[in-house]
Amino acid sequence: QGGRKHPDQKYIQVNTQNILFIAGGAFDGIKEIIERRLNKQAIGFSSEKINKQEEDAYILDKLDATDLRSFGLIPELLGRFPIITHLDKLDEATMLRILSEPKNSIINQFVELFRLDEVHLSFTDEALKKIVKETMEKGLGARGLRGTTERVLEKYMYDIDQLGGELIIDEADV
Repeated sequence: QGGRKHPDQKYIQVNTQNILFIAGGAFDGIKEIIERRLNKQAIGFSSEKINKQEEDAYILDKLDATDLRSFGLIPELLGRFPIITHLDKLDEATMLRILSEPKNSIINQFVELFRLDEVHLSFTDEALKKIVKETMEKGLGARGLRGTTERVLEKYMYDIDQLGGELIIDEADV
């Protein structure tokens, strides 16, 4: 006998007692839920001036299961997460490393793609920084780096056979 949604399927019972559940997500709006619980206003905590990044970190450090419950997660799922924490937003330096350092980085993938057409592709440091800055301004996180890089290279990819063997992407190209 299957479950409620699929009564004709075979029912399999899984003991989740020793299964470690790890979940992640953006949880857009969770900060406001935490602020309400703490009876804080979004504009600050006191007359002392602290920057927005420090304020956000302070608030997110107070995240607990009741906030996620208010966000909409069901208690049966929340009970499987004994440790609840948050990740800090990526800064420009980290995004730059993600873009260029890994063996299979986005930049290295495009360098290889252009190499297949016998074009040596390179980027100036300023161009890489501008790609990161543009991506961060759009609030896209690390996933947005590919789209921004593709947009920069798109016009060259269509005319790759006319590039003459070398292409240097500088800040003006971004």
